[in-house]
Amino acid sequence: MRIIAGERRGRKLLSPEGTEVRPTTNMVKESVFNILQFGIEGRRFLDLFAGSGQMGLEALSRGAREAVFVDSSRESLRVIEKNIASAGFGDRAKVAASDFAGFLKAGRDSFDVAFIDPPYREGLMERALELTALRMSPGGVILCEHGSREELPERAGEFFKAKVYKYGKTSVTAYRAGEKQQRSGET
Repeated sequence: MRIIAGERRGRKLLSPEGTEVRPTTNMVKESVFNILQFGIEGRRFLDLFAGSGQMGLEALSRGAREAVFVDSSRESLRVIEKNIASAGFGDRAKVAASDFAGFLKAGRDSFDVAFIDPPYREGLMERALELTALRMSPGGVILCEHGSREELPERAGEFFKAKVYKYGKTSVTAYRAGEKQQRSGET
């Protein structure tokens, strides 16, 4: 696993041992950042259910102002800390040792881009999406990685499902504020 673009391109990353963490494939990671295009530079990025931290580190490498990594696994937190240090992003990275709901309910900071990748088939996505929508900046983007058979809600707070991208057994659903209204011409 590596950072695939930006100032730390090619930097190797560690991944937690075992089957609890399912790293995002390079194809899906590249697609996520293609969806964002130039919307990452100077932004605050939330990596929820961070695992190895690779998505937040990719965002930092591509110019994000700051990345916040949230995970409740001690092993994942150790790996995230090592990856941040190895990539040299300690000054722009924050790690939160917390479950997603506790972190999202307790904080007051907002985010420009959020990446949500909970364990599949555990019923966490809908609640995580709902709470994340409350912490987003105006004009923010929420990207959800999930199994292709899982159907996500059309709406989360002020965010509407903009598009679903399918990559075999994995899908990424993009949510944008007011997207449905803009597409249908409503006010």
